[in-house]
Amino acid sequence: MKKTLSLFLDRLSEFLAARKGLIPLLGMLFIITNLLIQFILPGSWLASTNLFLHIGLLTAIFGLMLAWAL
Repeated sequence: MKKTLSLFLDRLSEFLAARKGLIPLLGMLFIITNLLIQFILPGSWLASTNLFLHIGLLTAIFGLMLAWAL
Protein backbone atom coordinates (compact mmCIF):
# COMPACT_ATOMS: atom_id res chain seq x y z
CA MET A 1 0.00 0.00 0.00
CA LYS A 2 2.77 2.39 0.93
CA LYS A 3 4.70 1.60 -2.23
CA THR A 4 1.60 2.09 -4.38
CA LEU A 5 0.91 5.50 -2.86
CA SER A 6 4.54 6.51 -3.31
CA LEU A 7 4.48 5.42 -6.95
CA PHE A 8 1.22 7.31 -7.54
CA LEU A 9 2.60 10.52 -6.02
CA ASP A 10 5.79 10.20 -8.05
CA ARG A 11 3.85 9.83 -11.31
CA LEU A 12 1.51 12.68 -10.38
CA SER A 13 4.47 14.93 -9.58
CA GLU A 14 6.09 14.18 -12.94
CA PHE A 15 2.80 14.80 -14.76
CA LEU A 16 2.19 18.14 -13.05
CA ALA A 17 5.80 19.31 -13.39
CA ALA A 18 5.41 19.28 -17.16
CA ARG A 19 2.01 21.02 -16.98
CA LYS A 20 2.46 23.75 -14.37
CA GLY A 21 -0.59 25.77 -15.39
CA LEU A 22 -3.09 22.91 -15.40
CA ILE A 23 -4.37 23.26 -11.82
CA PRO A 24 -4.74 27.08 -11.90
CA LEU A 25 -6.52 26.71 -15.24
CA LEU A 26 -8.89 24.20 -13.65
CA GLY A 27 -9.54 26.74 -10.88
CA MET A 28 -10.36 29.39 -13.47
CA LEU A 29 -12.76 26.94 -15.11
CA PHE A 30 -14.57 26.53 -11.77
CA ILE A 31 -14.83 30.31 -11.44
CA ILE A 32 -16.26 30.67 -14.95
CA THR A 33 -18.69 27.84 -14.17
CA ASN A 34 -19.85 29.81 -11.13
CA LEU A 35 -20.42 32.89 -13.31
CA LEU A 36 -22.53 30.87 -15.74
CA ILE A 37 -24.55 29.35 -12.88
CA GLN A 38 -25.38 32.88 -11.70
CA PHE A 39 -27.11 33.55 -15.03
CA ILE A 40 -28.58 30.10 -15.74
CA LEU A 41 -29.93 29.26 -12.27
CA PRO A 42 -30.31 32.63 -10.49
CA GLY A 43 -32.27 31.49 -7.45
CA SER A 44 -30.70 28.10 -6.84
CA TRP A 45 -28.62 26.94 -3.91
CA LEU A 46 -25.46 26.84 -6.05
CA ALA A 47 -25.95 30.43 -7.14
CA SER A 48 -26.60 31.72 -3.65
CA THR A 49 -23.64 29.95 -2.00
CA ASN A 50 -21.10 30.59 -4.80
CA LEU A 51 -19.74 27.10 -4.20
CA PHE A 52 -17.82 26.88 -7.48
CA LEU A 53 -16.30 30.31 -6.90
CA HIS A 54 -14.84 29.23 -3.57
CA ILE A 55 -13.64 25.88 -4.91
CA GLY A 56 -12.12 27.64 -7.92
CA LEU A 57 -10.25 30.18 -5.83
CA LEU A 58 -8.83 27.51 -3.54
CA THR A 59 -7.86 25.33 -6.50
CA ALA A 60 -6.18 28.20 -8.33
CA ILE A 61 -4.20 29.32 -5.28
CA PHE A 62 -3.16 25.75 -4.52
CA GLY A 63 -2.15 25.26 -8.15
CA LEU A 64 -0.01 28.40 -8.17
CA MET A 65 1.75 27.36 -4.98
CA LEU A 66 2.31 23.85 -6.33
CA ALA A 67 3.60 25.16 -9.66
CA TRP A 68 6.06 27.37 -7.84
CA ALA A 69 7.30 24.40 -5.77
CA LEU A 70 7.70 22.15 -8.81
